[in-house]
Parts: sequence; structure tokens; C-alpha cells
Amino acid sequence: MAVPIFRASVPHSRPAITIHSLGPSLPTLHETSKNRRLLFCAPSEHNPVRPTLSFCVGVHLIPHPSKVDRGGEDAFFVSSYKGGALAVADGVSGWAEQNVDPSMFPQELMTNFSDLVEDEEVNSDPQILIRKAHAATSSIGSATVIVAILERNGILKIANVGDCGLRVIRAGRVVFSSIPQEHYFDCPYQLSSEVISQTYLDAKVSSMELIEGDTIIMGSDGLFDNVFDHEMISTLAQFKDVVEAAKALANLASVHAKDSDFDSPYALEARSRGFDIPWWKKILGRKLTGGKLDDITVIVGQVVSS
Repeated sequence: MAVPIFRASVPHSRPAITIHSLGPSLPTLHETSKNRRLLFCAPSEHNPVRPTLSFCVGVHLIPHPSKVDRGGEDAFFVSSYKGGALAVADGVSGWAEQNVDPSMFPQELMTNFSDLVEDEEVNSDPQILIRKAHAATSSIGSATVIVAILERNGILKIANVGDCGLRVIRAGRVVFSSIPQEHYFDCPYQLSSEVISQTYLDAKVSSMELIEGDTIIMGSDGLFDNVFDHEMISTLAQFKDVVEAAKALANLASVHAKDSDFDSPYALEARSRGFDIPWWKKILGRKLTGGKLDDITVIVGQVVSS
């Protein structure tokens, strides 16, 4: 039985991440096979053996330019549990105004994901994993979050609160997109230490059947605000290595974020919601453009047969 491959490419400016000892090199695999009971069935004409599926995963993070020394406020989690369990949390930077480190809440949340992913009550349900991890998080702050768990039969279970996102790419096209949740423009749903906040009950829950060769792209809004789907597809087509693909997507998002002339997904959404430049600039032929500076986390997962 093949073991999913998890590799991370993380800038050296980011401190080592405690989730599975992830740091600037290779993460430690979270392997559970010794505790798993295996059932083997003999193949027959009516009961063919179906290959089990898992992820080969690459990760890359680029902190906001002003947060490089602190490593940014995103956090992520990867595990080889089942066919692979993946999550991204994006800390809400507004907490810094109250002298609270916005990175602590998402980091602890992801640590709790790691501790609870094999919990019997969770039972591969990402919404329940969010519930238990959120309840166990004591840090002050808030974060958007998305989690996906791949069953070995190919069923991908997804739950998200806020605007971290996920795409499934198959044969050069997007066949699934997560749906962002927001109160209003640029104010997403979020889990929080505050009593009045969103909970696991507010999570958008989805599932779909993956096949060998599918690729998932998961990330914080720093990716999806700055890179269009068609750019993700064309970038993936250039790389067979998931680490290099994740790095290329993060770098592309970073370039777009710093380009004031780039007509980004974020700028298009802003204009569609009625945000724009003053009228006199429009007379001069200008329009609201530019990327959005932010922390950028990218996870690329290739579906492989075990």
C-alpha cells in the first residue's frame, strides 16, 4: 500500500511550523497504518478490486511583505490519514489592533486538527473536525478555515468557513470550486475566540468523487484573490512535481498582488460590488485595478492510485 507523499516548500523567513514538524524542508509523515485494520477481498468478475486513492502533496507559503519577519498569519495542516487530510487557516489581521498576535489562533487551530483528525467521533467528517478543533482552541483571535479529507475510495469531503478555497482540476478544467462565505465584501465568515461568531454549523459542506490524475488546489484567499482559475490550470500544466507547482502558484499570486495595474479577481469583485475609484479618474480612462497584498498559502494535491 503506497504512502501519500507530503513535501513542503517554505520560505526560510517563516519559523518552523509545529504541525507535524513542518519547516523549511520535509515534513514528518503522520502515518496511522499500524492502528488500521485492513480487509482484503479476492477479486472476481462481480467484485473487482478498486484501487485506493491518496494524495501526493506539495505546499508553499509566502508571508505578506510586512509580515515576513513573523512568518505571516496563515497556517496549514497535512496528514496521510486515510487518503490524505489537508487544511488551511487564515488568521484575521485586525486582532493586531488589540495587541493580539493574529497568527496564534490559526496555528493552534491547525495543531488541534492534527491532534483530532483520527478521533473516533470525527470519523472522517470535516465539519465535526472543525467543531472539535475550534472547541479545543484557547488562543484569542479568529480565522477562516477550509479542510478536506480524502477517503481511500476516492470521496473527497470538504468543509469551509469563510474564504479559504479549493479547486479540483480534471483534464485541464475546473470541475469543482468551493463557495466563499462572507457577511459583506472583504468580511468573510470566521471561527473566533469570541462567543458571537461562526461555528462548525455555518460551514459549507461539500463532497465529490475524485479519480486518479485529478489535482486539487487549496489555499488562503491570498491565492484566490490574485490568481484566476485559468492561470492555475496553465501553471499546473507546466509542472509535474507538486512542490514546484505549489511554489509557482504562490509566486504568481505574489507577483500579481504587488502589481497595481493587474486586473485581479479581487479588483473585479470589488468593482462588481460597487467599489471604484473617484469619477474624475474614470474620465481619465482609469479604473480600480491591482492585486491584494496578503499572506499566501498554496497546497497542491495530486490524486494517485495506491
